[in-house]
Amino acid sequence: MELRVQGRTVHVATGGRAFESGKPVVVFVHGAGCDHSVWQLPARSFAWHGRSVLAVDLPGHGRSDGPPLRSILDMARWLGAVLDAVDVKAAAFVGHSMGAAIALEVAAAMPDRVTRIALIGTAAAVPVHRDLLSAAKEEPERAYLMMTAWAHAAAAKLGGNPAPGMWMTGGTLALFARNRPGVLHADLEACSAWRSGPEAARTVRCPALVVSAANDVMTPAKAGRELADRIPAARSVVIQDCGHMLLAERPDAVLDALLDFFG
Repeated sequence: MELRVQGRTVHVATGGRAFESGKPVVVFVHGAGCDHSVWQLPARSFAWHGRSVLAVDLPGHGRSDGPPLRSILDMARWLGAVLDAVDVKAAAFVGHSMGAAIALEVAAAMPDRVTRIALIGTAAAVPVHRDLLSAAKEEPERAYLMMTAWAHAAAAKLGGNPAPGMWMTGGTLALFARNRPGVLHADLEACSAWRSGPEAARTVRCPALVVSAANDVMTPAKAGRELADRIPAARSVVIQDCGHMLLAERPDAVLDALLDFFG
């Protein structure tokens, strides 16, 4: 589905069913250097079981017009404009990595528009190593290789794709390689500059779920549990044998956690 948001074309996947604003709405927000396609399984599951889905391509990502936004807070405000574009007053938000930071800020800034949040593979701060920032700016292909290596647990690098015949790390590398020039660097700079996570977490009043991966070296499970402790009455779930790319490595376990939370 194509929307006009702040004068630009935005692509939104709806899980294979027509969007209906009268149903409970779930907004899925991808991470740095990614796009709506990472949400294929949960988006279809929710869309075919009573909810309307908006799996967005953030500005400059996927099929959405650019340029990319430069801060987590700008991206959070942009999601409010997306809700306006489809005439939806309130929605649930599910985010992964950078997308979870954005969802957290949406819940803090627009509490009347957020029914619940699920934060996957994130923390109250997501600093980025200077070598990765430099590579993303000067040698994007090297940055894609670095992120792919760091984002997957050991088993994923040996195969391990839940879909037989699929190459997990190769798929992640191909996902990153679709980025337009400058997009990944803008995302990583926004993550590295994000400082308001702890305060945003303390102000959240809607139901919240934090899903972490036991083998995540980018946003460790300990940091995920600490984030959950900052959010009043948040649930915390840790998925075993999994790295940062939870949606690729353990999609069924992620979906089960989401269905249990929304159920």
